Amino acid sequence: MRSRYTGQSGALAADGVDLTEQRLSGAVDASIYEVCRNEGRVLVTLDHDFGHTLRFSPDATAGIVVIERKGRISPAMILERVRELIALLRTRPIDRELWIVKPGRIRIHERK
Repeated sequence: MRSRYTGQSGALAADGVDLTEQRLSGAVDASIYEVCRNEGRVLVTLDHDFGHTLRFSPDATAGIVVIERKGRISPAMILERVRELIALLRTRPIDRELWIVKPGRIRIHERK
């Protein structure tokens, strides 16, 4: 997935890795969460389970982004959500927050 989106971020510096590169493909959610937390990475996912803040607190991470989807989602739809995410990241950091990226808007659950 990294090569597919290379160059899409414009001037935004990013260091992204996918689950396959981390040898986490098929891992349980808690393991993925712990790796992102320990490495100080923002977790970007299609998995709505990471939106459950009592189980996966964004306060303990660099941040969590859940890309909202209804039904089947195409690579073009994912790319559009990522572009919306990048546009917001250019103006605001995701400092230990949960962001839900929906078509045309991003819901931000701010830290308390």
